[in-house]
Amino acid sequence: MDLKTKIAQIPEFPKPGILFYDISPLLGDAEAWREAVRQLAVRIGPYKPDLLIGIESRGFLAAAPLACELGIGFAMIRKRGKLPGTLLGHDYALEYGTDRVEIQANAVKPGQRVAVMDDLLATGGTMAASITLLRLCGAEVVAAGFLIELSFLGGREKIGVPAEALMTFDS
Repeated sequence: MDLKTKIAQIPEFPKPGILFYDISPLLGDAEAWREAVRQLAVRIGPYKPDLLIGIESRGFLAAAPLACELGIGFAMIRKRGKLPGTLLGHDYALEYGTDRVEIQANAVKPGQRVAVMDDLLATGGTMAASITLLRLCGAEVVAAGFLIELSFLGGREKIGVPAEALMTFDS
């Protein structure tokens, strides 16, 4: 099954000059979505993670069913102020300003092997920040996984861990 045919490309969204890669058609096709999760399991399983981490918000959509498929737990990394309890956070630079990613302090145990999932790898900034945060928690980050990689943006070079993408778009 060619999963790329299940990705809608929406020009000028969310602003002019941006081509948005929409995973909604993939999520809406049960057979294709089941196949995507199966393929992710084949790619991420060999890294033997103890825990799967999803990055807000579309990363949750891939990470949660994949964690079930692999028989492991799931935890979330979210933007500032969206998680309860005691948190650990990491601030990172954006083109104009800064942002912050956070995780619940008890979500990851020191030494735990984790894989991190997001729907799309573009510039790699959010994934790199999430990996830094997980390392600050004491996790061993064994891999990063994505439904889509926009290879022309060079994000893979920024993350410093093995990266697995189901689909790659070159432009």
